[in-house]
Amino acid sequence: MEDYLKLFVEETSFYNRMVLGTFLPESWWGPLPHMLQGWLRNYIGGVLLYFISGFLWCFYIYHLKRNVYIPKDAIPSKEAMLLQISVAMKAMPWYCALPSLSEYMIENGWTKCFARISDVGWPTYIINAAIYLVIVEFGIYWMHKLLHDIKPLYKYLHATHHIYNKQNTLSPFAGLAFHPLDGILQAVPHVVALFLVPMHFTTHIALIFVEALWTANIHDCIHGKVWPVMGAGYHTIHHTTYRHNYGHYTIWMDWMFGTLRDPLKRMPRK
Repeated sequence: MEDYLKLFVEETSFYNRMVLGTFLPESWWGPLPHMLQGWLRNYIGGVLLYFISGFLWCFYIYHLKRNVYIPKDAIPSKEAMLLQISVAMKAMPWYCALPSLSEYMIENGWTKCFARISDVGWPTYIINAAIYLVIVEFGIYWMHKLLHDIKPLYKYLHATHHIYNKQNTLSPFAGLAFHPLDGILQAVPHVVALFLVPMHFTTHIALIFVEALWTANIHDCIHGKVWPVMGAGYHTIHHTTYRHNYGHYTIWMDWMFGTLRDPLKRMPRK
């Protein structure tokens, strides 16, 4: 068992060398404990992903495709986007604590993670990944809904994100503009799922970072009309009504629990 757990440590060590070795002298990060190296790597990766994806997406929809996807009067101001960046950057060090903790638990054999797809085979890997995503979808839906329904949680945590409550205040940079504890709570289902279903370690890490891209996407106010994806059209409604579309990747949970509102049905009929 200990030999198998070394595979996880070797993989995270590889990620550490790849990221930290690229951006920092080894004398800065080499002496750090392994878990702290992982946190620093997640922090650098998270900041880069946030800014690169955010700036590229804003440049595309607000400048290259100006007035194509977003009307001129609905483009968020620079002040709104700078505020979102400020909130996200204050929370980023805390966000990175969760994947660092999940890596620690995986490396110590506390979860059901496996290191190689060949250990279980492709059919089992696909089935387990699907179950994992269902658990994550269910968990994020209810965590998000409780952050609205429990008044102290909303007032002291989730309200930080909902100051962006109309189209011209939402942008891809709002995707991570949460109170730190709020952002962590909504990501916790990713970690809880590791104790419930065998999950491929690399896929788990990748999905954590996909979260950052997805949250940027659902705050751009562009309705992609890809059923059953819970895209930006649905999430924009969530920011304006506060009582609908709590889901994450798909509309299924909102459909099952009666909180779904379709953006197309809000439009007046011709």
